[in-house]
Amino acid sequence: MFAARERAARPTFTTPAEERRYRKQRLAAAFRLFGHFGFDEGVAGHITARDPEYTDHFWVNPFGMSFKQIRVGDLILVNSHGEVVEGSWPVNRAAFCIHSAVHDARPDVVAAAHSHSVYGKTLSALGVELLPLTQDACAFYEDHAVFADYTGVVLDTEEGRRIAEALGSRKAVILRNHGLLTVGRTVDEAAWWFITLERSCQVQVLAMAAGGYRLIEDKMAQVTSEQVGSEKMGWRSFQPLYDWIVSVQPELLDE
Repeated sequence: MFAARERAARPTFTTPAEERRYRKQRLAAAFRLFGHFGFDEGVAGHITARDPEYTDHFWVNPFGMSFKQIRVGDLILVNSHGEVVEGSWPVNRAAFCIHSAVHDARPDVVAAAHSHSVYGKTLSALGVELLPLTQDACAFYEDHAVFADYTGVVLDTEEGRRIAEALGSRKAVILRNHGLLTVGRTVDEAAWWFITLERSCQVQVLAMAAGGYRLIEDKMAQVTSEQVGSEKMGWRSFQPLYDWIVSVQPELLDE
C-alpha cells in the first residue's frame, strides 16, 4: 500500500545529476521495451531525453546498437550542433535532424520517441489520422497530427523543423510513409504514448480491413481524452512496464 502511494506521483530531484540518472535509466528501459515489442528496424529509430542541466543537449541511443542491448552506460550525449560530447559511438544523423528540431521547438518536451513500428508504418502509408475507435485511441483525440509529406530519409535539419511544425503543441505526429513520433514531459510519458499509439494503429488497421467500425462520438471522445490522455496518465501507464523490464533485464541499468 505504501509503495503504491509512493508511485502515484513523479519523483522530484535535488540535483541535476540525480535527474540525469533517472532520465537515462528510463531511456535505457524504453529502448529495451521497444526491442521487446519489435519496434526496431535495423539501425532505424531513436528515443531522446533532454539533459536536465545542458538543456540544448539530449541523450540518445548509439547509432548501430540494438535496442535490445542498450544499457544506461551506452547512451550518448549530443549537443545542438550534432556533436557527440559524451560516449564513444556515433549519432544517427536522422535522429539529430528530427529530435534537435523537436526539442528546440518544444521547451516543454523532455523526451521524444520515433521508430518504424509495423502498424505505425502501415497507417502512415494510408496518410490518415488515428480515429477514436477505442478508449485507448482517445488519448490522441485532437492531440495528434499527420505530416503529409515524404521526402526520403531525414538528413536535413530543415526537414526536422517541418516535422516539428506539424507536431505543434500535440503529443504525437504520424509521419506519412514513415512511422510515428511521440513526445512527453518525461521519458516515461513519451515512451508510453508511442507504445499505445502503435497498438491503436493496429486496431484501426484491423478494423478497416474488417470493412466496418463505429466511431466514439466527438463529445465522449473528448471526455475520454481528458481521462486517458493526460501527462499524469502517460507517466503512470509506463510504470508497470518499467518495473517488469528492469526485473527481467536488470543489466540495462549498468553504468
